[in-house]
Amino acid sequence: MIDKHRGIIYKVCNLYRNKEEDKRDLFQEIVLQLWKSYPSFRGDSKQSTWMYRVALNVAITIFRNDSKKPSKQAISLAELEIPDMTGLAGESDNLIKLKQVIEQLTKIERAITMLYLDEKSYDEIGDIIGISNSNVGVKLNRIKTKIKRIINTR
Repeated sequence: MIDKHRGIIYKVCNLYRNKEEDKRDLFQEIVLQLWKSYPSFRGDSKQSTWMYRVALNVAITIFRNDSKKPSKQAISLAELEIPDMTGLAGESDNLIKLKQVIEQLTKIERAITMLYLDEKSYDEIGDIIGISNSNVGVKLNRIKTKIKRIINTR
């Protein structure tokens, strides 16, 4: 099941983490939580919906816990070097700008945006996030307005 829906986990990791090692750590934590919670999976929803819910809950919990910790980091010699931009070479300017705008959203807004861009229905988004179908529509409209405001202030 994890191999079949691996893309879901990658999307969540890429949405909530920037550094590769942090993405790998989050991936492992999500897989661990999927494994632990699998016995309680009743099959009421699709496997992908359940996996989204678990992955987002893990990512948001870790994100929340990390934001409470004071940030102290030593600067390594590698960080003082000119960054490698080869990873961005294949991405269009619009995609890079979209990622920058999405990073300014709250964690719930990010999750809803990711699911919407992943062409999930309002029902699926509501099931994954744990809100009503009509609330999904309201939140999406507010997110779109917020994104327009962010873009217009640039």
